[in-house]
Amino acid sequence: MRKIYSVRSTSDYSRHLGQTDTHPLVSVIDFAEVSPIRHSLNSYSVYGMFMHEHLPVELTYGCGKYDYTGGTLICVAPGQVGGKEDNGERINLDGWALLFHPDLLRGTPLEKTIKECTFFEYRINEALHMTDEERDVFVMLMRQIKNELANNRDTLQDRIIVEYIGLLLNYCMRFYNRQFITRKLENSDVLMKFNTLLHDYFDEKRQLTLGLPTVQYCADKLCMSPNYFGDLIKKATGDTASNHIRQYVIQLAKNELATGVTIAQVAYGLGFEYPQHFSRMFKKQTGMTPSDYCENL
Repeated sequence: MRKIYSVRSTSDYSRHLGQTDTHPLVSVIDFAEVSPIRHSLNSYSVYGMFMHEHLPVELTYGCGKYDYTGGTLICVAPGQVGGKEDNGERINLDGWALLFHPDLLRGTPLEKTIKECTFFEYRINEALHMTDEERDVFVMLMRQIKNELANNRDTLQDRIIVEYIGLLLNYCMRFYNRQFITRKLENSDVLMKFNTLLHDYFDEKRQLTLGLPTVQYCADKLCMSPNYFGDLIKKATGDTASNHIRQYVIQLAKNELATGVTIAQVAYGLGFEYPQHFSRMFKKQTGMTPSDYCENL
């Protein structure tokens, strides 16, 4: 059984590294100040953002390994597991970490908008690879938060820290959008694999036992998290992954209807549980019922 260290609070992680925090809900760590450190495979109850300049080991996250290079950022959310199991080794790290408890966000606008930061749900090979300029921005904001934490606590400190965190998250969303654009060729390749996956799904009649393909199914087959997969398809096509699937299904339906097959046969053949569900989707996607479409043919 793997040994997993429970990070219920930000100070749990800091204590493991030998650092004492001044704030109960936020921790900023400069790894150069606490290295060398021992490995730990962590179960998080807090948000975490980890940026390393050089990482001589592979880190587990979810069911895979991160593709670390210099200036790489990974983000974890409460309920996730990541890190490397303690094997007694001590390593030197350079980089930064920010951990903050969900309670820090209670009653603030960031409590709701953090849900837009889909990179907290990413998995294998979905780290952010920063440019030098992006890394400088990240480090600058880490230093700003660290400096604020060094001040005496007052009624405005938490608000200031939350504003800094919100600004950092906005920059990270910009950085991820840049990464999607600069990896456009790779994204196009994923879109081709997506379409091939849908073709094979129906060609092999999987819909008859599994029903219609889902975004979760496609993402799993392409070794991505649903959020990262959805963001990638959105950037590549301007449309959602779920709507891309629906459009694919409707095109198959049109092809079948054109051969004279009944609406019910088409519905069941595509994996719908009831013909009414098929008719509802068809009308929503095309603006007409399957019967109207057949008449127009």
